Amino acid sequence: MNALRNYQRELDRIIEKRGVDVPTLLLHSCCAPCSSYVMEYLRGYFRLTVFYYNPNISPDEEYRKRVAEEKRLIEAYNAQLTAADAGGSTDEEPGAAGNGGYPIEMIEGDYEPEQFSQIAGGREDCPEGGERCFACYELRLRKTAARAAAGGFDYFATTLTVSPLKNAAKLNEIGERLAAEYGTAWLPSDFKKKNGYKRSVELSKAYGLYRQDYCGCVYSKAERERQKRERGETERM
Repeated sequence: MNALRNYQRELDRIIEKRGVDVPTLLLHSCCAPCSSYVMEYLRGYFRLTVFYYNPNISPDEEYRKRVAEEKRLIEAYNAQLTAADAGGSTDEEPGAAGNGGYPIEMIEGDYEPEQFSQIAGGREDCPEGGERCFACYELRLRKTAARAAAGGFDYFATTLTVSPLKNAAKLNEIGERLAAEYGTAWLPSDFKKKNGYKRSVELSKAYGLYRQDYCGCVYSKAERERQKRERGETERM
């Protein structure tokens, strides 16, 4: 794992060197707030298909709420393009990069909480951000890589690197290994750079997105509740 690599700079180079044909990207999304900036940023350079696959999220009601917000945000982004085209675009192609980007498609993966339970087994006591999280990264990215290969996408990537709480170097390491295995290029990223995380917070407010206070799994929820209790105890002292 190379924490010294500048993944944002690597992404910039890929964007700068792209040809006339617009590359396709299967973008794994962890949630609408994190994807807000990433989609805004990438939709002018790639034909995006968002892949929502997050078996770590629980309970079922929480999963449904999050996936509904993802769909709502994508619909809002695409509506912007429709409105711009209706206003009379001068671009040769509707929705081209000079007019705010290309339309975004979405694939909702299967909700398979049992898959997360399997990889979490034996890692229940791992701290947040440790080996259990790394196994969860791979579970979701492996499914994304397989889907990208089957669909003939040029690249696959994840919105997870926008979060300051996620290990961007580890995510890129896993992505590159899976790219070699499945034969579809990994798009390097560290989306928190260029104030990406800050922008995601701004966009979440602008679109009124549901912004959860834990990653998604029962372990992250328990950790967040523990932190809340400790803050409450500190405030009373």
